[in-house]
Amino acid sequence: MIQRFIETALLGFLGGFLFNNLNLPLPWILGSLTFVMLWQGFTHREAYWPNAVKNIGLIILGLYFGLYFTISTFLSIGPYVFPFLFVTCILIFSSIAISMTITKWINVDDVTSVFGSIPGGLSEMVIASEALHANSSYVVIFQTVRLLTVLFVVPSVIILFFTESSVAIESITTPFEFGWNVLWFSFPALLGVLIRNKIPAGIVIGPLVLTALMNLVLNLATIPELLLIAGQLAIGIGLGKNISFADVKAGGKYSLIYFSVSLILICLSFLLGAFFSLITSLDLATAMLSVAPGGLIEMVLTAATVGADPAIVSALQLTRILVILVAVPPFLSWFFRKRSRTNNSTKVS
Repeated sequence: MIQRFIETALLGFLGGFLFNNLNLPLPWILGSLTFVMLWQGFTHREAYWPNAVKNIGLIILGLYFGLYFTISTFLSIGPYVFPFLFVTCILIFSSIAISMTITKWINVDDVTSVFGSIPGGLSEMVIASEALHANSSYVVIFQTVRLLTVLFVVPSVIILFFTESSVAIESITTPFEFGWNVLWFSFPALLGVLIRNKIPAGIVIGPLVLTALMNLVLNLATIPELLLIAGQLAIGIGLGKNISFADVKAGGKYSLIYFSVSLILICLSFLLGAFFSLITSLDLATAMLSVAPGGLIEMVLTAATVGADPAIVSALQLTRILVILVAVPPFLSWFFRKRSRTNNSTKVS
């Protein structure tokens, strides 16, 4: 186990190091993810990376994101909430409409298609789809394709068009001085551990929210850059370990179709982000990253890289996650059950 752990860690580091030297987006996450995923796919050797290590990385990133929040952030976020909910609902309903439309030409049922393409958490969408008797294995495959597409496309496009220097990252990661105030981080870290299985993405959201609140009244320490890199490596390796070629191949020709659906939704999210920027005072990069159907971690890191506002992106991406996880599964459950009853009554009559 120790040998495979060291092997996996070295692979992840090499991937991150190579991507970093090639100036590719989010190098320490995407580089480690790519190398571990390809290693497993071509060598058929299973990477070993305990969930505890990945969770430590998630806690580190949660602490890091929380440090961006200031009193002005909390005061300024209010005017953006309702316009953001409006564009988010458009994105969600567009996802539902597109994924239902394509089932007219492929042998995938509506429920499976919707849960496989909606921009929500993979595990949460799989669990919700099972309650409606969808093909959960297909949901896993299509959500994996969606995740990979978003992770590689969104940061690349944003960084390509918004190429400001990474001042935001440097401002909260350097210089680092070890002192007693570092101990304050133990409280949000402990909260993340306690609620990791109680709320979706609790391992990140708990440390982020508590760090943000503590940062309003306390002089919290900065996050060392090496620790930030280690956290990204832990997450990237964990993601790469859970993505297998076998799953993607199992979807066959459908994987390409749902890859296209993901690209359409990404393009739509960029348009909605531009509209969101027009109707609010947010700059274009911040608005687009807030609306993008990507992971919280990747979008906030991208925001820091291009000089957007990571705190605003964090707050709005959290809002999107909560809307999708809290409201969407019950809505889809009601919608499909009502649709099923309507179809049955039509057949009877």
